[in-house]
Amino acid sequence: MKQILPGIWHWSRIHETIRIPVHSYYVQDARVLIDPMLPEEGLEWLRKHGPPTDVLLTNRHHFRHSAKLQQTFGVAVRCHRAGLHEFKAGQKVEPFDFGDELPGGILALEVGVLCPEETALLIRREEREGRTGAAGDGNALALGDAVIRNEEGALDFVPDQYIGDDPEGVKRGLKAVFRRLVEEPFKHLLLAHGEPVLGDGRSALKRFAT
Repeated sequence: MKQILPGIWHWSRIHETIRIPVHSYYVQDARVLIDPMLPEEGLEWLRKHGPPTDVLLTNRHHFRHSAKLQQTFGVAVRCHRAGLHEFKAGQKVEPFDFGDELPGGILALEVGVLCPEETALLIRREEREGRTGAAGDGNALALGDAVIRNEEGALDFVPDQYIGDDPEGVKRGLKAVFRRLVEEPFKHLLLAHGEPVLGDGRSALKRFAT
């Protein structure tokens, strides 16, 4: 576990199914987990630093260890309603819509394109802490599968075989979404597949989109 920003923790774990590292985040003061795997420090760490009350998913494929978190802490798990068909009986997931304000004042922004429920989560720390600056220096944008960091550490797309029948069309669509998202006030980029981009996240996404 590493505190990457005031009140925001980050860690990575090997996903049991896809066998690669995936990344999770905890917005501590809001008690919100994003795309959570359990940290190596275990449930006790979360109990001491919260405990969490909510889980937000950037898409339906990132349920990950949410069931264990529900069993232990009774967290509410939320995903955009377009992805609810994916979940099995017993996986309790509540719907949200694009534009909704979620727990912690986190705003659900539309990505779509890659899959109908693909969501960007705008963590608005400046607003939560009562600051009125428009620069968004304390804010972060969390993205799921829409963009990753490749082996060189640069922003990239997932491999074409995971994108669908028209990879180039999807990439063009995602870049158009990114050009819209960079109009939002944020400075840091939190990724489900790759290390977060701190300080330069908005600028990095803007460069990638153009």
